[in-house]
Amino acid sequence: MMSNPSFAAMRQEIEAHLRDTILPFWKSLRDDEHGGYVSFVGYDLARDPQGERGCILNSRILWFFSQAVITLGDKSLLPYAEHAYKALQSMTDPVNGGVYWSMHADGTVLDSTKHTYNQAFAIYALSYYAKASGDKTALDRAFDLFDIIETKCRDEGGYLEAFTADFRPESNEKLSENGVMATRTMNTLLHVLEAYTGLYDVTRDARVGDALRFALDIFEKHMYNPVLRRQEVFFDHEYNTLIDLHSFGHDIETSWLADRTLEILGDDELTARLRPILMTLANQTYKVAFDPVKGFANECERGVVNQSRIWWVQAEALVGFLNAYEKTGEARYLDAALSQWSTIKRIIIDPRPGSEWFWCTDADGVPNADKPIVEPWKCPYHNGRMAFEVIERSKHAHV
Repeated sequence: MMSNPSFAAMRQEIEAHLRDTILPFWKSLRDDEHGGYVSFVGYDLARDPQGERGCILNSRILWFFSQAVITLGDKSLLPYAEHAYKALQSMTDPVNGGVYWSMHADGTVLDSTKHTYNQAFAIYALSYYAKASGDKTALDRAFDLFDIIETKCRDEGGYLEAFTADFRPESNEKLSENGVMATRTMNTLLHVLEAYTGLYDVTRDARVGDALRFALDIFEKHMYNPVLRRQEVFFDHEYNTLIDLHSFGHDIETSWLADRTLEILGDDELTARLRPILMTLANQTYKVAFDPVKGFANECERGVVNQSRIWWVQAEALVGFLNAYEKTGEARYLDAALSQWSTIKRIIIDPRPGSEWFWCTDADGVPNADKPIVEPWKCPYHNGRMAFEVIERSKHAHV
């Protein structure tokens, strides 16, 4: 159990922040008139109840409240998860199956794209909602989406990206960035892996276990670059990388998310082969992205480091370093996790009443006023999960 006083203090502060700031903020966005949750809060804290209702945001809110019930043992939070679950049902295509990209606030379809990334997050959310609520119908819906990904969104080489409403391939603007158009992405594979890990954690279904091994094989053979000690990010169909880009945040996130997959699978041979790669990702980002005073940089494109301090990157770095400490015993990683929390408190948490975390700041901690507090990608998933991970690890790890 806990023995490090600095970790114990951080854990106490993070749980208090979860209970006093993150949970109340997202509870306050519940929309009983239109269903779901208000999906846009500007930097000025003005709320737009008519904003785009993204499936990714709603799935992450569903997961967040479900996991809060599980981690905190607080059943009073279950109605908030149920509210998001009802909204997710309305985002499901009754004809072709799968979930849409986004909806209008009135419940009509705004963007009918079916993206593998979206299907994955819905699986992740439904799996833990089923665990929190005991609703077996939610698991049936998760398996429906699992079957859709495996039959419509995958080929012999791996997972594809964007599709029309009736699952015809279309261009992948939504998960492509940095001036390239990707046929396959590291980001989608990572979150398919995460979603399937959640579904396997709840069900131990053999088909899901086989799909996890398939995804890990792709990570090892195609995503990980052993020469540069990083993951490549954007690919063509044959896994040729499209750009010189090191995504620091995704690498530190992968280092612990894929490690969680190994823990849940319990395959000793697979763990012996892949855990060293994951610890290499943690070590490399520690060396090139981490500053003990200013936090964790965003990415490096063609040799130029983007020094923005992004909300989700700071949260994932804290968990990734904590996981690396637990797996290696190297004190520098625990120190890094503790300093990440100091950075988050100092520059990422918005001190204004009625707010939550800034989207990003510069390296000196100045917030970007052009970025909202909530939008279809800005959610309680990363910071909420950081809190849950710290709480859960305090119960089981010798920190």
